[in-house]
Amino acid sequence: MGRLAEVRRREWLGLAAGLLAVAALFPPWTTLGSSLPETAAALAELPADEVTRSVWEAGPLAWFPPLLLALAGAAVVVLGQRPSVRRAGLPHLWLVAAAVALALLVLGWLTMEWRYDVDRRELLRELGVSVRAGAGRWLAVVAGVVSGIAAVLDVRAVRRTPPARRPGSV
Repeated sequence: MGRLAEVRRREWLGLAAGLLAVAALFPPWTTLGSSLPETAAALAELPADEVTRSVWEAGPLAWFPPLLLALAGAAVVVLGQRPSVRRAGLPHLWLVAAAVALALLVLGWLTMEWRYDVDRRELLRELGVSVRAGAGRWLAVVAGVVSGIAAVLDVRAVRRTPPARRPGSV
């Protein structure tokens, strides 16, 4: 456990982003809402599971990115203190994972309405009901942005670090 003292702040930030991504799996990911007062009142009377969808009901574009961010954050803290692993590209792998997670989160956000079939989407439009992002989706995007920023800082730090000299080399 002596290596915990060697963990850099940006790596802790990556772990924190991963933990935030895991926490994002619990609140609703998709909610139904309306700007019409009578429709909003009718939605408020429905059971919560009728107007919200969990991350697991929202599909793989919802649950995969937070799990990827959590895995990347854990890997960076566990493996980030080994110079050979860092030189082999761990910060770059972290950056790719954060970018992929963010891209999938944005794609999931743009297609969240498609989780409802065509007839239901049309009915919801006629009633003035919109499909909105829930708290979980927002938290996951924040986690992805934080992880991405920390990964960029880590890649920049690796580029500034001079290469290790081998014994006997001049």
